[in-house]
Amino acid sequence: MSYVALYRKFRPRTFDEVKGQDHIVTTLKNQVKTGRLQHAYLFTGTRGTGKTSVAKILARAVNCEHPVDGSPCGSCETCRNISSGTSMNVIEIDAASNNGVENIREIIDEVQYRPTEGKYKVYIIDEVHMLSTGAFNALLKTLEEPPSYVIFILATTEVGKVPITILSRCQRYDFHRIDTATITARMRELMDKEGVEAEDKALRFIARAADGSMRDALSLLDRCIAFYMDQELTYEKVLKALGEADTTIFSTEIRYIQDGNAGAAVRIFEKQVQRGVEIGQFVTDFIWYLRNLLLVATSSSADAEEMVDVSAEQMADLNEMTNEVTPDLIMRYIRILSELQSSMRYATNRRVLAETALIRMAKPQTETGDDSVLDRLRQLEAKVADLLSGDFVPAGGEGQKGDQRGLPVTDLPEKTEDDGGPLPDAAPEDLKEVCANWNKLVRGLKEGLFREQLEDHASVQYNADTLENKLYIELDSGPAANVVLRHRKDNRSGNLKTVDLDSCLEKIGMPVIEEED
Repeated sequence: MSYVALYRKFRPRTFDEVKGQDHIVTTLKNQVKTGRLQHAYLFTGTRGTGKTSVAKILARAVNCEHPVDGSPCGSCETCRNISSGTSMNVIEIDAASNNGVENIREIIDEVQYRPTEGKYKVYIIDEVHMLSTGAFNALLKTLEEPPSYVIFILATTEVGKVPITILSRCQRYDFHRIDTATITARMRELMDKEGVEAEDKALRFIARAADGSMRDALSLLDRCIAFYMDQELTYEKVLKALGEADTTIFSTEIRYIQDGNAGAAVRIFEKQVQRGVEIGQFVTDFIWYLRNLLLVATSSSADAEEMVDVSAEQMADLNEMTNEVTPDLIMRYIRILSELQSSMRYATNRRVLAETALIRMAKPQTETGDDSVLDRLRQLEAKVADLLSGDFVPAGGEGQKGDQRGLPVTDLPEKTEDDGGPLPDAAPEDLKEVCANWNKLVRGLKEGLFREQLEDHASVQYNADTLENKLYIELDSGPAANVVLRHRKDNRSGNLKTVDLDSCLEKIGMPVIEEED
């Protein structure tokens, strides 16, 4: 006998075997047990959630000679005939290929004849939204007042395309996406029956990739088993078989983007492409990762665990990432990747588009939108934060001049009155940014006398004569210089819990000034 796909081999035969749709199964079982059956049902929901399977089970249950707790027994002649497809009482119609008025008229002509066996004639119309307007109109009267022995079961994935006149004549059941835990448990059960060894982590990844569809999950599982025949199914093997990226690489990708390192971000993407990861799947997985990150960043821990279906390791990674990226920034990344996803549908060179999108994410200056401006401000604030993490000491000439206290600076020539002052235009761009945002930098310090002296008496200068990539801080009073020096001493001795400004100044090329004897 030829091989039968897993999703066909293990299709549910009774209501109890249907997974993840308890709200529907319980209602239908009670209707069968009490005889309160409807003349028309509408099953709607995403693909692979059990609409057609439940319709077939219901068709057997209403005709079963010995139903068991509302489910078909599966052993009587009627159940066997319906299961084998030889029964004349259950008619399945694919509306995608039989969507004309003449097809519906054939049904209308047939419903006047009673069933040859069993109690009911059941018409299962799959993808009913594909019917033409004329076909819907032809079905209306029969659907509203069918003979007592006829039941219509309409199934669709796009209920929005079904006319309201049809909806109002049916009892509607919405099939939910099946959660990852339920799909994983079902696959574990089937793997035990098939005698295939598989890691739980591998099955969870397949369940997440199925996006709530049991049929998709079993199809992906079948594909992985075929790829690694007679081998244990591991997480790494599943990634390779499905051509998908490990979600842990996205946290690294975001960190490079946060740092503005577009080259490193593109290299990570290139490595994934070389491993065989499909570009469209990479973008989809990246968006999904950002979605999870956004939910974790904007929700309480309890709500996040309920909405984000990931392993404990991935949840820890997401929680760590929320300390490094803001919700506004996450939404900007999602916008760029969503635009990329739309443009890739008709693109011939999807790789170039993906690389361009990563560069746009890492370099907000390439965009003019409001969110990109906020990202540029974030990068600037990060530089300012680096500045604030080191000791802060004023610069000037050697010795005292008037009421100013001059302090020696490493490798700094003595400044004279003929210097002509700073030339801002000659300063490097990064130093210009610090100068332009000096007030914001100072306001970021802890409130106190030290901050007040900097606000009232300090200014940033650049030595255009030496053309050094350094900034100098001048204070216009001796008391202000004393406060700064005392702050530095206390900081070094550990008396004050303040930031270490020395190391930060060195990062942007600003000199660390030693106090003169």
